[in-house]
Amino acid sequence: MLRLFNQANFEFLARRRVAYGLTLAFVIPGLLLLGIRGLNTSIEFTGGTLVQIHVSDSAIRTADIRQALATTGIEAAEIQTFGAPDEFVIRARLDPRVEVSEETTQETGVAVRDALTGAFGEDVIRVDRVEAVGPKVGSELRERTLMALLLAFGAIFLVIWFRYEWRFSLAAVLATLHDIVATVAFAAYLNLEVSLVVVAALLTIIGYSLNDTIVTFDRVRENLKKYKRDNIYEILNRSINETLPRTVLTSGTTVMATTALLILGGPVIRPFAWVMTFGIVTGTFSSIFIASPILWSVERRWPGEDVRGARTIAAKGAPAT
Repeated sequence: MLRLFNQANFEFLARRRVAYGLTLAFVIPGLLLLGIRGLNTSIEFTGGTLVQIHVSDSAIRTADIRQALATTGIEAAEIQTFGAPDEFVIRARLDPRVEVSEETTQETGVAVRDALTGAFGEDVIRVDRVEAVGPKVGSELRERTLMALLLAFGAIFLVIWFRYEWRFSLAAVLATLHDIVATVAFAAYLNLEVSLVVVAALLTIIGYSLNDTIVTFDRVRENLKKYKRDNIYEILNRSINETLPRTVLTSGTTVMATTALLILGGPVIRPFAWVMTFGIVTGTFSSIFIASPILWSVERRWPGEDVRGARTIAAKGAPAT
């Protein structure tokens, strides 16, 4: 059976400074762009206009309505059937920077009606209702979501501390934070619309990246017992190389699936696919080039107590810098 990187022997930790430099070069401009332009949030976060329509042509589908709106500049509208197959509810906005008001509601309603009647004809489209809608995700929910994430990271830190020790916990949490920040910067570069689906993708990335890091750390723990005379630098490099086939296979197959979503999926699912694809790549990168180097740096600063001498940075062969 073919196994990629079966005899890998790369010096991953020796490339840690290059990895740190690439991360900073990618993240810092993205965060600056985010600060200048802000996130492109969806109607779920900002609110917008609800337009309920009736269509007399049964051949018209959600994709047709979305395309008709997009051709007139109304992007990222939420469209769904409402009861009967010929009834649709459209949530749209003309300018995400303008707050929802009675004036903007009427403007959006007129724009949606003109776009649809221009595409399908006045006899086909009937507008039944136009009203302003508030954001599904209010400030209170956003605060609770942030609090939930902080509590989750705290729980992760404690669980890994209990399973391994606090040095492993700190490295895993910092590597996961790296993935979140890098993914947010990526969304800023592409100006992706941040919806609840994208938030779900971000949460999935956290779990994926954390699991990938734990697999490597579990091998580190095994090798600490197996190679008692080696220092932590050698053990970390060996552990990354030994888990590399699993990492490449898992990440590669998952990226294939998300790439298929990018190519074959529609505009609604595409932001999710972009975030997932990038998140898998950066999660794999961080588990190799971020988590383990951080663990080694922490061990250098606060060496773990080990009567065997296998964990001390002063062990023979450990690099000084």
